[in-house]
Amino acid sequence: MSLREDDKSVEAARSDPEHLGRVDDLSLDDYDDPNFDPTATIFQDESPYFEVRAAVANTDDPRMPSSTFRAWAIGLIWAILIPGIDQVFEFRYPTASIDIIFILLLSLPMGKAWAHYMPNVSIFGISLNPGPFTIKEHVVIVAMANFGSEMPYSTFVIQVQRIFYNQHPNFIYQWLFVMSTQLIGFSIGGICQHVLVAPASMIWPSIFPLCAIFNTLHSQDTTGSWEHDGISRMHLFTYISIGYFFYNFFPSYLFTALSYFSWVCWIAPNHVKTNQLFGVIHGLGMGLVTFDWGQITPFNGSPLLTPCAYLPLMSSQVFDNTGSTYNLSRIINADGSFNLEAYQAYSPVFLPLSFAMCYGLSFASITAFLTHTLLYNSKHIWINAHHNLREQPDIHAHLMSVYKQVPNWWYFSLFGVCTISQVLNVHVIVCLLKFFHLAFMFTVPNGVLLGMSNNNIELNVITELIIGYALPHHPIAMMMFKTWGFAVMNQALTFTTYLKLGHYMKVPHHPMFFSLVIGIIVSSTDLCSSNQKDNFTCPSTITFGSSSIIWGVIGPEHIFSHGHMYYTVLFLFLVGAVAPLIQWICHKKFKLTFLKYVNFPLIFGGVACMPPVKPINFTSWVLICFLFNYIIRRRHLFWWLKYNYLHRCYRHRFALQYPKNGAIGLNTIQQWWGNTVYTKTADFRGVPYKEIPDGGKFGPSSW
Repeated sequence: MSLREDDKSVEAARSDPEHLGRVDDLSLDDYDDPNFDPTATIFQDESPYFEVRAAVANTDDPRMPSSTFRAWAIGLIWAILIPGIDQVFEFRYPTASIDIIFILLLSLPMGKAWAHYMPNVSIFGISLNPGPFTIKEHVVIVAMANFGSEMPYSTFVIQVQRIFYNQHPNFIYQWLFVMSTQLIGFSIGGICQHVLVAPASMIWPSIFPLCAIFNTLHSQDTTGSWEHDGISRMHLFTYISIGYFFYNFFPSYLFTALSYFSWVCWIAPNHVKTNQLFGVIHGLGMGLVTFDWGQITPFNGSPLLTPCAYLPLMSSQVFDNTGSTYNLSRIINADGSFNLEAYQAYSPVFLPLSFAMCYGLSFASITAFLTHTLLYNSKHIWINAHHNLREQPDIHAHLMSVYKQVPNWWYFSLFGVCTISQVLNVHVIVCLLKFFHLAFMFTVPNGVLLGMSNNNIELNVITELIIGYALPHHPIAMMMFKTWGFAVMNQALTFTTYLKLGHYMKVPHHPMFFSLVIGIIVSSTDLCSSNQKDNFTCPSTITFGSSSIIWGVIGPEHIFSHGHMYYTVLFLFLVGAVAPLIQWICHKKFKLTFLKYVNFPLIFGGVACMPPVKPINFTSWVLICFLFNYIIRRRHLFWWLKYNYLHRCYRHRFALQYPKNGAIGLNTIQQWWGNTVYTKTADFRGVPYKEIPDGGKFGPSSW
């Protein structure tokens, strides 16, 4: 079970520090990295980024075991248990899942107990107790358990086939479709790791809290851990955990108005304009703040104006011409096919302003993303694609260079095998070829964006649009193409995230590779009815199925084509392509340095999340980010280095599920002012700006 590294390279690193390489082999200036401060000192033994130095240790012991029988045993237990629990509760409303932090915390006493109580014996040359539980073993366990725990996006396709279209594919089809989709993304991520993992500028901010807590639990020193004299990181982590657990009862149950903090609407509950501006449910959230961390962290002359005036300003639903939720059952036949005559007799699809904006800005973000990458990141991608770990100007890359790397042909072979199995399984070669263009076109630039900014551009809308025009009225093909184009890229980025975690924690390449592959493989009744007795109503599956009807059955030609109501939204493709180009020209011609930090893909892509994300999610997020990452970082740098990322580790919302379906206190605590004030507003009721005209309908007379 143990995967030993090349002893000669390890010995060379220990005896000859020069073996680790020199930073002057490749200048950071060659990378044109907008996040790097050119006035910062380049340390040969430290990262040039404060964020990395705050959370990641700059030392390594190549002899520390990582791929042990203990790590594999505990990791496999979690890899089997966690996905099973998450998969079951994904079908339930409200959904629940086990967060990576809980896996991380519970794995520590398991590993410590194993080291203390397991006899020090060997079976077939494999030691059952290799000694003290190490931080590298801990990382392998968490990576194995969590990487495979997320419900594969491809399973939604199979569920919708059964529930919406009465199709019952066999087990071989299901297994091959899910497994190959997962592993194709895995292999693409591995192929791209030279650009997305090794470079110092690919800092991957989402990993810092995990690195901070790993190092805290195992008493590993980082620059941030000793720069400030205050309480220890472990004490702070304990205080935050206990304090947040008890505080969360207030916005979740005892005082829910803290979560929906539309305080202006409480003053004028029936004034529609005020509620549309300051409301947090159907309004623009101009009250700016919320006191529920779960609201902050989950996401981060037009013909459109008149119809939108009769609809809620912010909503994730689509409507008909009476202002009611669109009844999809009225426009589809018994076999799930599109009934054009029924559609023309019923109503066109009306999108709330927020929904139309979501689609338009999604279109703009795609073209802005490609233009921005070409102008600002192409040099970075090209340089890193041609350099190995020893040539990277980063201490962490130098430390990892002593370990034997995973050959690229492993990833290419995995990609080839999985692709062939997909072709044989679904027989949709044209869709697969189009998917390859999308997956390879967007994975690297999207990974660069995610690695630098902790944000990326989603492809779900563009994949639906492409396949909706290419193969109209084919919902199953639409769902498969969406899975190949959107979910595969996300899987590739998730894989590179865990590779970067292993990179920061100095876990050898081979154990990390095998732990993630095994985690995927291992993890791969009366459900999905609205009155199901145990609340297994499959909310995500129903949403996915409804999307398949809108994009696959009706098709975008009835929504966005010329002559239809939302045709002008397509022009945002052009806006997105031109905006970064204008920015780049102004930056080069007028030497406006601040323009280097303007990122139109993030501007368009962030706002494109609405709905379901609401403005209050953005405004509160911006205020917290500005407080910690600008004010505190500038004025109290050492405090920020020591506590910032650890402080974020437990800022996850607890999903509180109360007994009796939340009926405890139904006529007492749940009826007091703090739990009802926001429910008596026009914002809560979703009152539109205009009332439905006489006749009960609005919009065009024909479509």
